Amino acid sequence: MPERRPTGTRLRLWQREALAKYETERRSDFLLTATPGAGKTTFALSLAVGLISRRMIDRVIVVAPTDHLRTQWAEAAERFGIALAPNLGNSVGPVPSDLHGYVTTYAQVAGKPTLHAARATTRRSLVVLDEIHHAGDGLSWGEAVEHAFAGTSRRVCLTGTPFRTRVGERIPFVRYEPDGQGGLVSTADFSYGYADALRDHVVRPVVFAAYTGVSRWRNSAGEVVAASLTDAGTKSTEQAAWRTALDPKGDWVPHVIAAMDERLTQLRQSGMPDAAGLVLASDQEDARAYASIVRRVTGEKPYLILSDDPKASAKIAEFGAGGARIAVCVRMVSEGVDVPRAACLAWLTSYRTPLFFAQAVGRVVRSRGRHESATVFLPAVRPLLTLAAELEDERNHVLPPPAGPADSLELVDELTEEQPEQAESALLQEWQALEAEAQFAHVLHGGRAVTPDAGHGTPPADGEDEFLGLPGLLSAEQTAALLAQRDGELRKRATRARRPGADQPDQSDQQPAESPGAAVGDWRAAAALRREVNRLVSVLAARTGVGHAALHAQIRAAVPGPASASASLEVLESRRAYLMGRM
Repeated sequence: MPERRPTGTRLRLWQREALAKYETERRSDFLLTATPGAGKTTFALSLAVGLISRRMIDRVIVVAPTDHLRTQWAEAAERFGIALAPNLGNSVGPVPSDLHGYVTTYAQVAGKPTLHAARATTRRSLVVLDEIHHAGDGLSWGEAVEHAFAGTSRRVCLTGTPFRTRVGERIPFVRYEPDGQGGLVSTADFSYGYADALRDHVVRPVVFAAYTGVSRWRNSAGEVVAASLTDAGTKSTEQAAWRTALDPKGDWVPHVIAAMDERLTQLRQSGMPDAAGLVLASDQEDARAYASIVRRVTGEKPYLILSDDPKASAKIAEFGAGGARIAVCVRMVSEGVDVPRAACLAWLTSYRTPLFFAQAVGRVVRSRGRHESATVFLPAVRPLLTLAAELEDERNHVLPPPAGPADSLELVDELTEEQPEQAESALLQEWQALEAEAQFAHVLHGGRAVTPDAGHGTPPADGEDEFLGLPGLLSAEQTAALLAQRDGELRKRATRARRPGADQPDQSDQQPAESPGAAVGDWRAAAALRREVNRLVSVLAARTGVGHAALHAQIRAAVPGPASASASLEVLESRRAYLMGRM
């Protein structure tokens, strides 16, 4: 077995505390719950290094949810001087003697639990069960994991958030307590939540921008039904409205993608030049259609990353290291995927479980500096707003935004109850989406929905709105007003993107990107003019000592019109000429 090399890795305070807790507890099973992006992998490998150095273990076995994560774990372990095979299949017998161990998946363990039991017990082994909740995806997986690793003396379980299970489906090696709702909730030996990570600048603050809109569909009786995402009335109607909004043939999806694209442009112009966005789809068909929409709206072809694509891992790595703006994904960004430059997420899926929500949002919160933020664009439906409010409430314990008027709308009204599952399934059995339109609804603040007219907040002046998404710099009312102000232009972009043939999904992600259409060209010309205006303002401010906000006010007085964010090409050209004349 190769000698372990010094790592030089500097541990965060919480990781050192967790390692000390492990030594103090001396349990056979240790469950670590740490918010996505906090560094669970580093904790586990640091623990392994220490145990190997003290000759307390001879082997490390990591069980991960996906094949992609096998490679990621092996590469991380190599940096710690630990040699783990990422491709040791079930057809191979003993672990080669020149390795410290291997990385496998829950599915592989379920395929041959006795083989893995033999590998784990022939040497003193540390078994790391990554995202342990996957052992509850089916009783066979949980039983296989228990059979394979019950004979080892050291097991460390990792997860990104506390998880619940039904009483009859306990996951092995996890301690539970009643959750008060007839189920069980996992009990961690050490927890490091989002609020803790935000306080330590390990993760970014998140702003949730909710979008509503009217959906129209035809039900099984042939009737046309229309409902708003935020005012659906019943759970089954809400589900149908939500499903219709996500249909790629409508205007809702292009509108939200345009909003995310504009936010990326803003981030790239204000200190995060490689900012990227993730579009989360429910299935491959929708993902391909969304990729086509991204291309039409932005003029740039996105990465299309599908769960069953053998090149998925390579595409994720390439996207993470490159400069592309957007990736469209299916189940490939829920957990463990590391793309630190991803700062925006468009939630274009009907998934709604707390665990999946926390894991997916975790893909855009990994911090690289103290002045970065993340933005999540999501449908304004009750299940998602509830999940977002819980995470947002944790944020506000650390970074309370400026107080706003107390008369803002509550987060969401309770939907009228009915026989939920029977009614929902009956309604959706014969469902046909007709159309859907999007409209900015609100941002979340202190557990409530803050709408543009909820108070007297006014949008910040041109040149100041680059702070959007940093709680404490803009009030919730200002943020809502700013997003609402830009909503009209985004609607125009979404409508222009629906040219003939626009509803056809992109069948090949191997072709070079198409040339942008005229509408996209107009938008790019306007974006270039906005940047030029802001640059000239900066130069003039440096020469005259007049603040940016005051200069923008002078420009709007001299060349009337809307703020630069929504001004036309003609207005922007006139403002540039005005500034050039003052130089």
